[in-house]
Amino acid sequence: MALRLSFGMSEKEFKPVLGLWDGTMLVAGSMIGSGIFIVSADILRNVGSGGWLVGVWVITGFMTITAAVSYGELSGMFPKAGGQYVYLKEAYNPLTAFLYGWSYFAVIQTGTIAAVGVAFAKFMAYLLPWASEDLVLLDLHFLKISPAQLVSIFIIVLLTFINTRGVQGGKVIQSFLTVIKLASLFGLIAFGFVMIKGEVWNANWSNAWQMHGIGKEGNILDYTFVLGMGAIASAMVGSIFSSDSWNSVTFIAGEMKNPQRNIGLSLFLGTLIVTVIYVSANVMYMSILPLHDIALAEKDRVGVAAANVIFGNGGTIVIAIMIMVSTFGCNNGLILSGARVYYTMAKDGLFFKKVGHLNSFAVPQNGLWVQCILASAWCLSGKYGDLLDMISFVVVLFYMLTIAGIFILRKKRPDANRPYKAFGYPVLPMIYIAMGTAFCLLLIFFKPTYTWPGLIITLIGIPIYFLVMKEKKPAA
Repeated sequence: MALRLSFGMSEKEFKPVLGLWDGTMLVAGSMIGSGIFIVSADILRNVGSGGWLVGVWVITGFMTITAAVSYGELSGMFPKAGGQYVYLKEAYNPLTAFLYGWSYFAVIQTGTIAAVGVAFAKFMAYLLPWASEDLVLLDLHFLKISPAQLVSIFIIVLLTFINTRGVQGGKVIQSFLTVIKLASLFGLIAFGFVMIKGEVWNANWSNAWQMHGIGKEGNILDYTFVLGMGAIASAMVGSIFSSDSWNSVTFIAGEMKNPQRNIGLSLFLGTLIVTVIYVSANVMYMSILPLHDIALAEKDRVGVAAANVIFGNGGTIVIAIMIMVSTFGCNNGLILSGARVYYTMAKDGLFFKKVGHLNSFAVPQNGLWVQCILASAWCLSGKYGDLLDMISFVVVLFYMLTIAGIFILRKKRPDANRPYKAFGYPVLPMIYIAMGTAFCLLLIFFKPTYTWPGLIITLIGIPIYFLVMKEKKPAA
């Protein structure tokens, strides 16, 4: 019975205390971290023109919103904790769902939490130099530990502890910090447009759709049509990572009031708000910074360069505080939602047994701490950045599988209750699958380093799944 769970009448249940506002703030807050302040530099180096810089963000936003409104149908059908894991299990089989849950635990969620935590520490070092990642507190020869890594671990542990005390505390933090970060970003964008430089704007939009690469020395790299398509896919790695985690609200369905309605609306409203902000921020960058300054910004910190133009020498402090607030709130949303996936997997006998129980505050405390431990390990490894570059392929692959599940379930369960039907079905879901397929194929061909490692991590889950199932059979 080691891998089976027993649930009797005394088993605690999730408390539905989150409303539409909370769900929307979770979606928006989990999406916005540090990416919008950084990745535009790499995007511009790939595509080389202002039109395509904004275009990449528009394409990503369209895909994100399309996926979100498609997930609304699935969330209405299966308003259960675990979200995407549950949808994949119902549409396909337990193995497909496990591969998603395994990838989610092994790197997608825990690696993202680590990266966001270290981003918090990096920008904290602007205000408090002792927290710098360039300092070494402990040299173990095989591992060097910096103050930034310890700060990131402290933040992860702190937020994990807060979320073990009930969903109410995490809800308050999430809503409060998301409102602050949204207001701050809107303010930065507004001030940026006030400071618009006509000559910069005109220069950036001349030949706006002439695609080419920009080398790190500022040299121009000519593209053929095929290379241009590969450049768009490569550029989208950053924008997709910056726009990810929008599905976090589906994981907490058990704690949402009226989940059949509120999850779908939260997905749409949250992704729409963030898409508008992301596209507006890049148009703002284009209005005050020459393309050269965006593409070759120091350490890719485009947000810092923009803030210095807007606020002068104090811009660095402004942007550092904004990113600290943004990443702190982002990690709270990631930590709050992630453990619900492991909880549901444990109930299916596919994860550690104790993770499948709720504590006295009706939250999966053990799942939260297991997630915390692995995320902290990624912080120390220093390899989370490499892994995150590799997961965009896997993330989009699972999004496509999940959206394809809508077509499968309409055939398998035509009479199932669907309080909300996918907007634009079947056209929009098919467009997403086509765009996602093109993105994945282009990455396989042009950027294999972005694809194979993430795919290998996912496939390692296959033997693990069968080992777990082999152990379950004697117990059954």
